Amino acid sequence: MIRQAAFTGKMPLLKGALHCHTTRSDGKGTPEETLRLHKANGYDFVALTDHRNYNFKNFAPETGLIVVPGMEMDRSIPGQPGIHCFHTVVLGREKDKGNPYEQDQRFESGAVSGQEEFQPLLDEYHRNGQITLYCHPEWSGTPAREFEKMRGNFAMEIWNSGCVLENGMDTNAAWWDEILMQGQKLYGCATDDGHSMDQHCKGWVCVNAEKNVDSILEGLSTGAFYSSTGPEIKDFYIENGEATVVCSPCAEIVFRGGRFPCRREYDAEGKLTRATFRCPEGMQYLRVTVMDTQGRRAWTNPIFDFA
Repeated sequence: MIRQAAFTGKMPLLKGALHCHTTRSDGKGTPEETLRLHKANGYDFVALTDHRNYNFKNFAPETGLIVVPGMEMDRSIPGQPGIHCFHTVVLGREKDKGNPYEQDQRFESGAVSGQEEFQPLLDEYHRNGQITLYCHPEWSGTPAREFEKMRGNFAMEIWNSGCVLENGMDTNAAWWDEILMQGQKLYGCATDDGHSMDQHCKGWVCVNAEKNVDSILEGLSTGAFYSSTGPEIKDFYIENGEATVVCSPCAEIVFRGGRFPCRREYDAEGKLTRATFRCPEGMQYLRVTVMDTQGRRAWTNPIFDFA
């Protein structure tokens, strides 16, 4: 049996927000308001990732939330009309664990010609012990061919609430399978990128980790999580060539495996809680998307190398 890493532990998964903005940059809510809102919605950890403004501080310690250090970094790609850019969430360890950045350290924006010129910026963050998440590829105007050569990102956003609500973009794993079909092991995250307060708490990750920053970062880096906008995924494994997913009651369960058309289960009453799929020979990876009767989705990370 190969069980996806999110479902190998016995402890409850931690609910977390990886991409949030506050009044420290262009968000509408203060850091205190933003953290308290997440606490009220059952979160265990939050990264306050204001634009080019690094944060370690827990502005509402009474909530008991874990604050993961980080920021959002960007580079524009000049030369065409409209939005064309790279945005990356940068997450790191606590200050006393060797993180070289400072509270409220500000970074300059800039411009690059493409992904090759953006890569040295990623390399610098990775040398400094950070992990990086590629953001909202549709909103950024970057199809897979424009970021597929980036190396070192642990994941890409497959759902971004702000882009969904404002633009109808980045709703369901755009270009993720194209990257996965290349043989890259890139995980998928649901985030909010919340700027206005009504954009928060709509997309999250559930991480198989202990309640500390190092363990959360390790769980993210190794893909030991799933993403959701509502449904719960309870298990996902492959045994003797047959995949099984177990979830909260849903209307749709879809298996995805790149070049292999896979199975879709549907129940208009939303009573699906389990589905199976016989994996064809030669399949490189398998992932699952579930959707409830309200149209809310959840995504497993892939299981790789099971043939």
